Amino acid sequence: MARTVDFYAVLGVARDAEEGDIKKAYRKLAMEHHPDRNNGDKAAEEKFKEITEAYEVLRDPDKRAAYDRYGIAGIRGRSQADAMHFDLSEALSVFMRDFGGLGGFDAFFGGGQRSQRDKHRGQDLKVALKLTLAEVATGAQKSVRVRTLDRCPICNGSGAKAGTKAVTCGTCRGTGEVRRNAQSIFGQFLTVSPCPTCAGEGTIVEKPCERCDGDGRVKAEKTVQIDVPAGVADHHYLTLRGHGVPGPRGGPPGDLIAVLDIKDDPRFERRGDDLVYDLPVSFTQAGAGAEIDVPTPYGQATLRLPAGTQTGTMHKLKGKGLPHIGEGGHGDLHVRVHVWTPTKMTAEQRRLLEDLSRVEGAPPADSSGKQIWEDLKRALGI
Repeated sequence: MARTVDFYAVLGVARDAEEGDIKKAYRKLAMEHHPDRNNGDKAAEEKFKEITEAYEVLRDPDKRAAYDRYGIAGIRGRSQADAMHFDLSEALSVFMRDFGGLGGFDAFFGGGQRSQRDKHRGQDLKVALKLTLAEVATGAQKSVRVRTLDRCPICNGSGAKAGTKAVTCGTCRGTGEVRRNAQSIFGQFLTVSPCPTCAGEGTIVEKPCERCDGDGRVKAEKTVQIDVPAGVADHHYLTLRGHGVPGPRGGPPGDLIAVLDIKDDPRFERRGDDLVYDLPVSFTQAGAGAEIDVPTPYGQATLRLPAGTQTGTMHKLKGKGLPHIGEGGHGDLHVRVHVWTPTKMTAEQRRLLEDLSRVEGAPPADSSGKQIWEDLKRALGI
């Protein structure tokens, strides 16, 4: 069974966490579960590998976007989604690459200046995106109209009145942070907190822009193009990094999250990437065999129905289902046959059926409904 681990939960960060927060969370957990600090404890070792995998995915914008959309299968393919990506040596290499090993307590508690832009990220926008099954089959480009905020055109997002600019905070000297040394039983360490004078911004707007009242943003509407990959499922979501609301006073934007709402297609029953289609056939088509056109998401396909087909028989049209997202290939279309019994007949039809009844004989003993459903379950893999 494919792994369902949540990388955000593994690191204990929010889904909109900035790269700096992800790195800090990993560093703390890695120091706690590092094999050199746990005397070879296997549980700690497995945890160390797991948090390293989560970190390597979430720190990379492209991998993170693929994971946000499709889960583990989106970054490694469905066939590898149930395996741990890192062995211990690789996980240790990642830790050494970014943190240089088990250094002092400054490495544990943080250090280095954080950009003030990381602290004032704008809000995420969430929209519902309606799709048809045909669009799921081929992929689609959709346009959505959103109400949001945009950079103030007068101050260009700075929040400062035209002709002026924000000044560097004298308390934190532009870092947005104040630092204090503290003592613990482990020794001296550094604490970092937002600057109380500038509220963590690093600058102070002495003369606010009259258009945006110092916020740096104004109300706006805009159209966003969303590329929907083939094979998505209902209630999946697509994350467009940086297409949300811009942060105040030049802060980075949030994300646009498109929640997918796929309209049911009355012709098909969806089972993952496979589809099931119920095909009604007549007595003569079932008994004598026939070539019948059946619908698929890609147009009509021909099904060759063999003579003697029974109700409940399943026929597979390979590759006529939905695309496997993130790994190539398609599911299948399963055609489930139903022999149609007319409810009203003409005198001529009734006469012909009566003639047939005199020569057709009794049905065999093994033509039970139980056997039909066993065949059906085997065809669908259930």
